[in-house]
Amino acid sequence: MNVNYITTDSEPKSVLLNWLGRISFTCLLALSSLSLQAGSLEQAKRLHDRLAGVPADAATLSQMQQLIDAGNTKAAAELALEHPDFYRTTLKLFASAATNRDQDVFEPLNDYSATVIGLIRDDIDFRQLLQTDVLYVGSDSLGLPSYSSTDNAHYLALEQQAVDLAQHLEPRAQSSLNAIPASATAGVLTSRAAAKAFFYLGTNRAMFRFTLLNQLCTDLEPLQDISISPGRIRQDISRSPGGDSRLFNNNCIGCHAGMDPMAQAFAYYDYKFTDDNGDNGQIFYQAAGTVNQQTQSQVQPKYHINSGNFVYGYITPDDGWENYWREGQNQSLGWSQSLPGKGAGAKSLGEELANTQAFAQCQVKKVFRTVCLRQPQTLADVDAVRSITERFSTSGYRMKQVFVDTATYCMGD
Repeated sequence: MNVNYITTDSEPKSVLLNWLGRISFTCLLALSSLSLQAGSLEQAKRLHDRLAGVPADAATLSQMQQLIDAGNTKAAAELALEHPDFYRTTLKLFASAATNRDQDVFEPLNDYSATVIGLIRDDIDFRQLLQTDVLYVGSDSLGLPSYSSTDNAHYLALEQQAVDLAQHLEPRAQSSLNAIPASATAGVLTSRAAAKAFFYLGTNRAMFRFTLLNQLCTDLEPLQDISISPGRIRQDISRSPGGDSRLFNNNCIGCHAGMDPMAQAFAYYDYKFTDDNGDNGQIFYQAAGTVNQQTQSQVQPKYHINSGNFVYGYITPDDGWENYWREGQNQSLGWSQSLPGKGAGAKSLGEELANTQAFAQCQVKKVFRTVCLRQPQTLADVDAVRSITERFSTSGYRMKQVFVDTATYCMGD
């Protein structure tokens, strides 16, 4: 901006100050205009970077900026979702932590994480995550190793070849892939990856605990309730650990009294290695009409280990489960009143967990961390999480909507 103004000693200083004021105001307006333009451009960049995980090309960025300037931030975010790396990178990292005990986001792609990606891509009610008879696999047309119930080669090839998962993931009946009855499938809970991580050895309580951690965003410790009847705590839990019954009454009972009756849903499941080095193996389900030789029932031996710790403890007879947490302090998880709170097998337990308010809120919190790159901190953040959760719960449990709503909320950070 060129201003040619020469002052003389005879002119009052107020005239000079007036001119300088006009110049400053004009410059301020120009800078404000530039700031607004930069703001929408920066917001477009941030939306794309956080949703797709990679920078946008010039044409997409310009289109997103125009949409933001027009007040249509939702459309701008949805444009970012069209990039292949939203599925290949952002959603893969979003899903991977839940597939392993270390909660490592860099775990290789597997049938658990691929199914999360597929359900989100197809806008399917996300509660199906814990109850559907579906796993997502790569398209047959890719010429990759076929899905195997005993190894992860199929998904490793998908990841190593950077296949566009938005185009080349297809749903398959997991009952046909893993040779278990459709009635025994429970979404990702009965995926090969989950079985390897949470059914291997142990007592199958890990599957229950890590489902709470990963899909309800809570752990056993905050759910401890020593007021629950201990009647269904298994024999392997000593009632006097270290010779002190107070430890059981004031600590152990708090978790096991509620957990054991629900973890009973997994009584017919196991994971069995098919090689000596522990890399390959498959989920196992004791089908109706067959029995385990050790237990002479469908119940797996792991449910009866260390029975001498307390011989009067509960002996698991079947896969019938009951939710004692529907009463007392853990009503706060928001259990659905339309469900009975009891059932048989993993599918009905998955339905019980997926229909809690905690499940819906957990998905929103995880998306918030993914796209806002922080935990909810302020009162505004808490209100946003509550509002997005409510919309999620009342609009078909669509996860794409959660990503759009959350990303547009914090795009101005």
